[in-house]
Amino acid sequence: MELTEFIKALSGVMSITGYEGYAADEVTRLMTGFGEDCTDAVGNRIFVRRCGRENAPRILVDTHFDEIGMLVTDIKEGGFLSVSAVGGLDLRTLPSARVRIYGKRVIDGVIASTPPHLSAGQEKKLLAVDELLIDTGYPLDELKELVRVGTPVGFYPEYRMLAGDRMTGKGFDNKAPAAIAAAALAGIPSEELAGDVYLVFAAHEETDRIGGTAVGGMAVDPDYAMVIDVNLGFMQGAKKSETVAMGKGPSITRGTIVDRRLTAMTEALAAREEIPYQICVSPKSTGTDTTSLHLVGAGIPVVDVGLPLTSMHTYVECLDMQDARDLLRLIRAFVTDREIAEVYGR
Repeated sequence: MELTEFIKALSGVMSITGYEGYAADEVTRLMTGFGEDCTDAVGNRIFVRRCGRENAPRILVDTHFDEIGMLVTDIKEGGFLSVSAVGGLDLRTLPSARVRIYGKRVIDGVIASTPPHLSAGQEKKLLAVDELLIDTGYPLDELKELVRVGTPVGFYPEYRMLAGDRMTGKGFDNKAPAAIAAAALAGIPSEELAGDVYLVFAAHEETDRIGGTAVGGMAVDPDYAMVIDVNLGFMQGAKKSETVAMGKGPSITRGTIVDRRLTAMTEALAAREEIPYQICVSPKSTGTDTTSLHLVGAGIPVVDVGLPLTSMHTYVECLDMQDARDLLRLIRAFVTDREIAEVYGR
């Protein structure tokens, strides 16, 4: 499947935190032929590509697979649902958003928006998630047959191409990097791999900084790892020091929690392969799985890589396909590089 279509397909899978396995069969279908596949006790999906050599290094590529969403908290007269947030929803974008409710069967809804005629001058006030209502159009009795309290709600999976090779839609945080990593690894002959490569679709990142990746990292026990997440793309009004440019390649983090030598070697690798990249500085946490993975067991050397993304944590997240292709090249170079494998292999 072509990369753009693969990103759409994997990002469109419902994987709200705690429900990463909801569409497990669909993920299995999309990942057909990738390699070994298992799911651990906390919901991490782990795929393995083996190089075929004994005592080969273990290389972990971590991409969290859960996404933001909501849970139903009440079913109301008139076909309305109250909800609570799962992860950091952008309140500014919620009124009038299209959603899907994953009940006994999947039904569509829209987050109701009070028209300015009835808002009594309060239209600029941002409502908390638990003050919003989802309109389903169903009669109360029928709705109660389809939905119960605790039912997950996600954004409607709709994708559009924009000018400049940009793509917009829901779930790119962080299933776009997951798709890019899977596409990168699937295209490499086993004998070219620098070691056995473990691709983790990690659970629980959006709601828990420890995340499922700590369990996944402990199980894999890799020699070194690349954590790939989205990074804040620059938009007008944002600080350049806190963002990365769109279309200028993936970011590589320099900071206090990443392995400095592995980071430097990854930067040198990108330069040698003429892969565009940007430097991101994180003096504390990177806001990714890197911290928890780095501190697992006896410690795992980690390099932190980001895919630039604008409108993060909305249903219209936007990525640049050139960044996606450059990230794919960087992942391929990383898992086939024998110099890094020799330095970090056991």
